[in-house]
Amino acid sequence: MAKMQQSYVRQEMVQDLPPPPASSGFVGWARRSLFSSISNSILTIVAALFVVWAGYHLFHFFILDAVFVAEDGSACKLKPGACWAFIWDRMDFFIYGFFPKDPYWASTDIFFVSAFMEYWRINVLFVIGLALLVPLLIPSVPGKLINALLFFIPFPILVIVLLNGGWFGLELVPTEKWGGLTVTLIIGLVGIVASLPIGIVLALGRQSKLPAIKTLCVVFIEIWRAVPLITVLFMASVMLPLFVPENMTIDKLLRALIGVALFNSAYMAEVVRGGLQALPRGQYEAASALGLNYWKSMGFIILPQALKHVIPGIVNTFIALFKDTSLVAIVGIFDLLRTVQNAAGNDLNWGAPTTSVTGYIFAAAMFWVFCFSMSRYSMFMERRLETGHKR
Repeated sequence: MAKMQQSYVRQEMVQDLPPPPASSGFVGWARRSLFSSISNSILTIVAALFVVWAGYHLFHFFILDAVFVAEDGSACKLKPGACWAFIWDRMDFFIYGFFPKDPYWASTDIFFVSAFMEYWRINVLFVIGLALLVPLLIPSVPGKLINALLFFIPFPILVIVLLNGGWFGLELVPTEKWGGLTVTLIIGLVGIVASLPIGIVLALGRQSKLPAIKTLCVVFIEIWRAVPLITVLFMASVMLPLFVPENMTIDKLLRALIGVALFNSAYMAEVVRGGLQALPRGQYEAASALGLNYWKSMGFIILPQALKHVIPGIVNTFIALFKDTSLVAIVGIFDLLRTVQNAAGNDLNWGAPTTSVTGYIFAAAMFWVFCFSMSRYSMFMERRLETGHKR
């Protein structure tokens, strides 16, 4: 009897069987998420048909019926697709605006001399800016202090010297000739770099115990938040010169930069204030218990934690600021969107029904690349700075 019972005892563990296909993998996910009920199944089928229909027409517009190579808009008139040849032909204008193409000392009958275009000044700034910005954004790269000092002090001076000219034999190029993606990046970077520290100071001032400082910061924040950016740009472009002496002129681009930076600093102040109020009171008491004064406690304990909590809000403000740079077109500044609109509407050589649409699609794609990159980087920093406070 004992031998018979031993024959039915398992001697080795049997591996677990895989889950049924109907409840795991893509099939299981589809049944749970897309076909869990009759209504969900109907909506899934309708959405799938719409995606197929839209994808078919977009594929024809962007690729099959598009014009990639052409000398003018005559070829684009014959096809209903995108006129990518227009984008390629006017790419210099979209990036550099009215910046002089050839140096003032060049001779057009000498190919070697005329090949050295003034565009090299902007290209050098792009290369140096990327070389300084990319290591600054990568946490594992050493030498952050030196890198930050180079990016925030000598680099802006180099930008002014190369773009404006007038020094070291460079041709003087007024800001009216700046344009395209170059101006968009300048306004976006200056607004981002300037609005964050100003916003932090305003947020700290709004929580100050000194009535004068608190009232001043509250009035500043509420006034700027209550006024549309278009009004701010009009005030900076039209009204501001009325309040300065007659013999004093302020550059139009500089006025727009100041208006954009101050406008977004008010919104940044509220984002930072939310992070300061989200911290437990114990953090402030711990800083006081360590014997730290106000500025040391803010710099070493409070602000690092507050800024970490509001990274999504800060980046969201940066993205909104970068997209709002297109509003400077209403005061006569040729940003990326204005150059696309100008080229599509005034260039008779590229007059075609799809020229404007293709230009706007190109501008939207450029804005999407920069905004999406900022969004992905903020998510990366959130994951890196995560300390287990998520619920």
